[in-house]
Amino acid sequence: MINFTVGPVMSSDAVRAIGAEQVPYFRTSEFSELMLENEQLVKKFAHASKNSRVVFLTCSGSGGMEAAIMNCLTKQDKALVVNGGSFGERFVELLTLHEIPFAEIKLEHGKALKPEHLASYEGGGYTAFLLQKHETSTGVHYDINMVSDFCKRNGCFLIVDAISSFLCDPFDMDALGAGVMITGSQKALACPPGIAIMALAPSALKRIENAKCCCQYLDLKLALKNQERGQTPWTPAVGVLRQINARLKEIDAEGGDSAEIARTACLADYFRNKIKQFDLPFEIISESLSNAVTPLHPTTQSAFEIFLKLKDEYGIWICPNGGDMKDKVFRVGHIGCLTENDYDKLIEAFVDLQKRGVI
Repeated sequence: MINFTVGPVMSSDAVRAIGAEQVPYFRTSEFSELMLENEQLVKKFAHASKNSRVVFLTCSGSGGMEAAIMNCLTKQDKALVVNGGSFGERFVELLTLHEIPFAEIKLEHGKALKPEHLASYEGGGYTAFLLQKHETSTGVHYDINMVSDFCKRNGCFLIVDAISSFLCDPFDMDALGAGVMITGSQKALACPPGIAIMALAPSALKRIENAKCCCQYLDLKLALKNQERGQTPWTPAVGVLRQINARLKEIDAEGGDSAEIARTACLADYFRNKIKQFDLPFEIISESLSNAVTPLHPTTQSAFEIFLKLKDEYGIWICPNGGDMKDKVFRVGHIGCLTENDYDKLIEAFVDLQKRGVI
């Protein structure tokens, strides 16, 4: 099997070896040291300020999204949220559920966020801004620098879902003035699912201290207090946290976040050039691409049928979509332990499907 989805993704030998071990007891000094090392390396790769903190929640990235809203926003806030796909819609649903007043910038699938989308909200009294740095469902990479400038001008607290873009595209948390950055274990960290990672700037720590979180499990006050000693309030996904440690040290040893971003960009360019070289009947639908994934609209066949053919007949996984994009768009990821040779095999499969008249 070769996995070109955007999570879970292919893992390195070092990460997989840990997954085969017995899970150790975790209320120990050894585990605490590992967790404190995890925090420091995430801060380093996110370019977070010295006084920022990192917490690790045993849940998916969506749990991190909800935790950010529950712990950092109140009904006195006035939020602005970008909704350009499935995950922007999730922020909208969470804001609605928690009764946070908000306005929604609704974008068509595949469309970039542009200055004219923000212009009417200037000076509108907004206190928070929420967006995906990369809308995974459509493959659109938003202009985070433009959003950061808007937030600085308007005094907005910035919450960034970087779940699929962390370690794929440049991100400087401190320079951007972001309050929260969220990512997950199963994306570019290339570990199994189960851990949401939240980097919290001093502005977020202040909001968390002053807010009342009506959920014990996702209370970031408790998570922060326990992380001071390298622990978690509840039993975490111990094995995944150990794998994250191995992966973070692997990235650090190979040149850090900049080298990992460059590696991902090279794989993305390689695949996109091959699509053109073989004149395959696919259109890239995103106006603003991330290095993490290439979203493709097949012009001759259902996207979901292509997904099934590759899975069942070639042992290759690409990433399908759901909802109204199910038959229109599939995605090919560039994260995880992949090589150019893997992409050659995918292209060979596409060419073979074309010869067979399937695409």
